[in-house]
Amino acid sequence: MSRLAAFGRFWWEFVVGDDWIASAGIVASIGVTAALSQTSVGAWWVLPVAVVAILAHSLRRATRHDLRS
Repeated sequence: MSRLAAFGRFWWEFVVGDDWIASAGIVASIGVTAALSQTSVGAWWVLPVAVVAILAHSLRRATRHDLRS
Protein backbone atom coordinates (compact mmCIF):
# COMPACT_ATOMS: atom_id res chain seq x y z
CA MET A 1 0.00 0.00 0.00
CA SER A 2 2.91 2.39 0.59
CA ARG A 3 3.91 2.26 -3.08
CA LEU A 4 0.38 3.18 -4.09
CA ALA A 5 0.35 6.06 -1.61
CA ALA A 6 3.75 7.25 -2.85
CA PHE A 7 2.49 7.11 -6.42
CA GLY A 8 -0.55 9.16 -5.45
CA ARG A 9 1.57 11.73 -3.58
CA PHE A 10 3.88 12.05 -6.58
CA TRP A 11 1.02 12.84 -8.94
CA TRP A 12 -0.57 15.23 -6.44
CA GLU A 13 2.71 17.17 -6.15
CA PHE A 14 3.27 17.04 -9.91
CA VAL A 15 -0.19 18.33 -10.84
CA VAL A 16 -1.06 20.60 -7.92
CA GLY A 17 2.38 21.59 -6.69
CA ASP A 18 2.53 24.81 -4.72
CA ASP A 19 -0.45 26.56 -6.29
CA TRP A 20 -3.71 24.68 -5.95
CA ILE A 21 -5.64 27.69 -7.21
CA ALA A 22 -3.89 27.53 -10.59
CA SER A 23 -4.58 23.79 -10.80
CA ALA A 24 -8.25 24.32 -10.00
CA GLY A 25 -8.43 27.04 -12.66
CA ILE A 26 -6.98 24.76 -15.31
CA VAL A 27 -9.36 21.95 -14.37
CA ALA A 28 -12.27 24.40 -14.55
CA SER A 29 -11.15 25.68 -17.95
CA ILE A 30 -10.91 22.12 -19.26
CA GLY A 31 -14.48 21.61 -18.06
CA VAL A 32 -15.62 24.80 -19.81
CA THR A 33 -13.88 23.69 -22.99
CA ALA A 34 -15.59 20.30 -22.80
CA ALA A 35 -18.98 21.93 -22.24
CA LEU A 36 -18.49 24.38 -25.11
CA SER A 37 -17.39 21.61 -27.45
CA GLN A 38 -20.88 20.13 -27.15
CA THR A 39 -22.42 23.34 -28.53
CA SER A 40 -22.06 25.18 -31.80
CA VAL A 41 -19.59 27.63 -30.23
CA GLY A 42 -15.93 27.08 -31.06
CA ALA A 43 -14.07 25.93 -27.95
CA TRP A 44 -10.47 26.11 -29.18
CA TRP A 45 -9.82 29.56 -27.66
CA VAL A 46 -10.81 28.78 -24.05
CA LEU A 47 -7.64 27.00 -22.90
CA PRO A 48 -5.10 29.50 -24.31
CA VAL A 49 -6.99 32.42 -22.77
CA ALA A 50 -7.37 30.57 -19.47
CA VAL A 51 -3.69 29.62 -19.31
CA VAL A 52 -2.59 33.22 -19.91
CA ALA A 53 -5.05 34.56 -17.33
CA ILE A 54 -4.18 31.94 -14.70
CA LEU A 55 -0.44 32.42 -15.25
CA ALA A 56 -0.78 36.20 -14.91
CA HIS A 57 -2.80 35.80 -11.72
CA SER A 58 -0.34 33.30 -10.27
CA LEU A 59 2.66 35.52 -11.08
CA ARG A 60 0.92 38.57 -9.61
CA ARG A 61 0.22 36.66 -6.38
CA ALA A 62 3.80 35.36 -6.20
CA THR A 63 5.43 38.74 -6.75
CA ARG A 64 3.14 40.45 -4.26
CA HIS A 65 4.05 37.78 -1.71
CA ASP A 66 7.79 38.24 -2.40
CA LEU A 67 7.55 42.02 -2.00
CA ARG A 68 6.01 41.64 1.47
CA SER A 69 8.86 39.46 2.73
